[in-house]
Amino acid sequence: MNVKSSIDNKEKFSVELTVEVGAEEFEAALERAYKKNRGSISVPGFRKGKAPRKVIEGMYGSGVFYQDAIEELYPKTCEEAIVSQNLDVVAPPHVEILEVGKEGFTFKADVTVRPEVTLGNYKGLEANKVLATVTDESLEKELQTYIDRATRLEAVERSAENGDTAVIDFEGFKEGIPFQGGKGENFELILGSNSFIPGFEDQVVGMSAGEEKEIDVTFPEDYQAEELAGKPAKFKVKLHEVKAKVTPELDDEFAKDVSEFETLASFKEDLRAKIADRNMVQSEAHFKQALLDQLGDMVKIELPEPMVEAQIDRIMGDYSSRLENQGITMEMYMSYMQMNEQMMRAELKSGAEKQIRTQLALDAVVKVENIQIPDEEVAEEFKKIAESMNVSIGDVESVLSKDTFKRDMARDRAIDLVASNAKANLISEEEAMKIEEVSKDADATDDKEKAPKKTRTKKTAEKTENVEAEPKKATARKSKKAEPKKEEEEAKVEE
Repeated sequence: MNVKSSIDNKEKFSVELTVEVGAEEFEAALERAYKKNRGSISVPGFRKGKAPRKVIEGMYGSGVFYQDAIEELYPKTCEEAIVSQNLDVVAPPHVEILEVGKEGFTFKADVTVRPEVTLGNYKGLEANKVLATVTDESLEKELQTYIDRATRLEAVERSAENGDTAVIDFEGFKEGIPFQGGKGENFELILGSNSFIPGFEDQVVGMSAGEEKEIDVTFPEDYQAEELAGKPAKFKVKLHEVKAKVTPELDDEFAKDVSEFETLASFKEDLRAKIADRNMVQSEAHFKQALLDQLGDMVKIELPEPMVEAQIDRIMGDYSSRLENQGITMEMYMSYMQMNEQMMRAELKSGAEKQIRTQLALDAVVKVENIQIPDEEVAEEFKKIAESMNVSIGDVESVLSKDTFKRDMARDRAIDLVASNAKANLISEEEAMKIEEVSKDADATDDKEKAPKKTRTKKTAEKTENVEAEPKKATARKSKKAEPKKEEEEAKVEE
């Protein structure tokens, strides 16, 4: 390819590249642009898509296809220039076209290069490490999940109590008129779950199968449907059946039902071993994270702003993808949080800088320790991924970059090396929890002092407390799946 490049100016983090694309490459791109666009160009005397390129250029100007040809060529030629000049670029380049004509085009690319990293003594770091013990409480908590799975509902001949499941028909009325969404049949309501508006479930408690009752409630002031917010309502309720939870006996038969073990003692022993393994993995992960935090803090480095902005872009992209998987757009999320993109980027900046510092520190360890990942190891990892996902290796290679995967593997080796040369202060789980509480209190104090005051309703705050939280739909019960687009379609009786 007839491409020339030169470095015209070099500053601390920025390099200015001048790239020339020759006539041959430009002409080929122009021809491709013509073939791509001719079907949408109308020329008198020719059927659509049949007009020769010279006729189109004569009618619309010789530069009619320049833009498309340049947009096709400059990313590839810019990347080629970066490689030829042996530049380690850490942010997308800013490109400016200088000249363009039949003989080709010239553009300037301002690129941000990797900053210099001064690595401190990364061997001999010190961090707390939680002992991977198993308490009786954690064993009972693990066992409870199996008990819950084996618990069943059975109809009982008595009045309903909190914790029971009441099978009911209901219909709501406002000023004697039924309102949309306020009706349900054979609905299974768990009493005490607070699924319905305040006061509803309390008045179902004490009812018996076959009983009918009128229930008076008042919708909350901040209820989603404005026409019902703060208004009194009456519900006609008929209870069909009362179901109570029947929990299994904790004995050898229970162990046989929920596991492959013959005795409860053997089952508990296996659970204890699994908890210990899980705790050990978590303990090691937290230990390494503490070392990573220290490693990032100890390096001396000045971060170029374009590099930080590029990292924020990546974080926001990942954030947006997670939200979309829940049916929430980034615009909706920011609306709930009463913030704009600029405010969100400002909040993410500190975390982005921390991530970059940690990554650059690990890359520095990789370089100093000359950590290399053979291609064979990457191929073996790709094979394992393909087998676990039941896809071809080609499918994996089309999604994962070998170079990026190799870089991440090298970073993993680097933190393993740092951990193997670090001192672990062994502490109990109780001590770790106390330290975490102190840390949370300190963070909360810092956030309170730094954060600008925002006015948010309680319901908005609840919706956006966690990225994984989904906005509620106004239904007769708490929605299991968010459907934000339908929030205003129906007025129902959920709190």
